[in-house]
Amino acid sequence: MSAEAAPLTAAPSAAVAAILGRHRLRAVEALPWLCAGLGFFALPDYLALGSQILIMTLFAMSLDLVLGYAGIVTLGHAAFFGTGAYVAGILALHGWSEPISALAIAGAAAGLLGVATGLIVLRARGLALLMLTLVVAEMLQEAANKLGWLTGGTDGLQGITIAPLLGRFDFDLFGRTAYLYSLAVLLLAWWLVRRIVHSPFGHSLTGLRESAIRMRAIGAPVFRRRLRAYAVSAALAGIAGALLTQTTQFVGLQVLSFELSGTVLVMLVLGGIGRLYGAFIGAPLYMIAQDQLAKQDPVNWLFWIGLLLVLIVFFARGGILGLVDRILMAMGRRCA
Repeated sequence: MSAEAAPLTAAPSAAVAAILGRHRLRAVEALPWLCAGLGFFALPDYLALGSQILIMTLFAMSLDLVLGYAGIVTLGHAAFFGTGAYVAGILALHGWSEPISALAIAGAAAGLLGVATGLIVLRARGLALLMLTLVVAEMLQEAANKLGWLTGGTDGLQGITIAPLLGRFDFDLFGRTAYLYSLAVLLLAWWLVRRIVHSPFGHSLTGLRESAIRMRAIGAPVFRRRLRAYAVSAALAGIAGALLTQTTQFVGLQVLSFELSGTVLVMLVLGGIGRLYGAFIGAPLYMIAQDQLAKQDPVNWLFWIGLLLVLIVFFARGGILGLVDRILMAMGRRCA
């Protein structure tokens, strides 16, 4: 090989090495799972809250896939969460109470809804996209309200019974099975999303977020890739909704509400959008703050949540993880 050719091959090799380095698991990535494991033993009285935190983390992570990586802004992600929740509840009430298979069916139903609605809403941009995603969720919520014979209407689905997990572990009142079940599902979903975002497909989503025009110019199938990401995100959100149904054994209209879509977006902003682990920071922070503030100030707790969000937006651009990055960079410059 000539001396002139060496630099040409060195640059691609360095790029490939950088990608592989990002894909390789790092020790710090075990931290969320260590905290979750310690929480199971250290906080046995809070396992019910813990399982809901894990579920909302999964929900926020599904939103991050389309918002943080593909750049698809949505205000109706609760449509898929609620679909999964209602499918799991309806299946259980009609005799299909085995949790794992019902979870898969609920995720598939939400994914199919993502494909069906994505074919329409993803053709829009900007404000039109926001409004279309919101309309989809509102239409589903109104349908659930009107179809009381199927969904329970305003009373919700009650009397849901879930079979023991793997035929052995009952969903007890202390929430032990629910917590470990939610943790296992979150771990599998995280592994899938991590593989996606570090794959060529995931890097193409980042390119679409930065400039869809440039990606189209180089021949990338822009709409098809956005639709695929939207469907995967919808399926994960549906799995999160089904988990909520199975662990609480109740489904209400709030699982399709605009409030829930806004809440999960706030969680993601708090943790950091497009960071993979933003959901692992934002969801626990929001739900623990909500739990404690509601005890201290039951009337005005939402004001304090709003104040926290304002402070994050002004002083921690990029969320908590963005703030941590800036602190580490500042410390690195001082050490240098």
